[in-house]
Amino acid sequence: MKLTALALFVALTTFAACRNSQKTTGNMSDTAVLNGTWELNYITGPRIAFDGLYPEKKPEITYDVAAGKISGNTSCNSFNGKLNVDGNKINFNDPMAMTRMMCQGQGETTFLETLKKINNWSVTDGKTLNLMMGDLAMMRFSKK
Repeated sequence: MKLTALALFVALTTFAACRNSQKTTGNMSDTAVLNGTWELNYITGPRIAFDGLYPEKKPEITYDVAAGKISGNTSCNSFNGKLNVDGNKINFNDPMAMTRMMCQGQGETTFLETLKKINNWSVTDGKTLNLMMGDLAMMRFSKK
């Protein structure tokens, strides 16, 4: 009886571990998966269609984990700053250097306000970066 219960426990634990490792890569300890440039393809919240927010250029973020820096653009202005990542925890609340061109529409404001809400991340299949607030995906990026 004890042997059967132990075998069942091991089987369920193995199944759960395999299932989690297939779904998300680089989530907890391998922050190097963030390295490179990621282009925004989804943002939650606005009542304006995604292509209406970013008609000419989509926002991008470039991560340099080794240097502890981020850079990118909001679809209008460029920015750079300190990368605040610890395992799967991340935040964009430190001040960033940013150009100050006049931008049309709500795209830049929506992008920057949403970034402030982000507190964790995950990468799926090595190609999709999800920036999340708790368990809710707020922004999704594709690897360039």
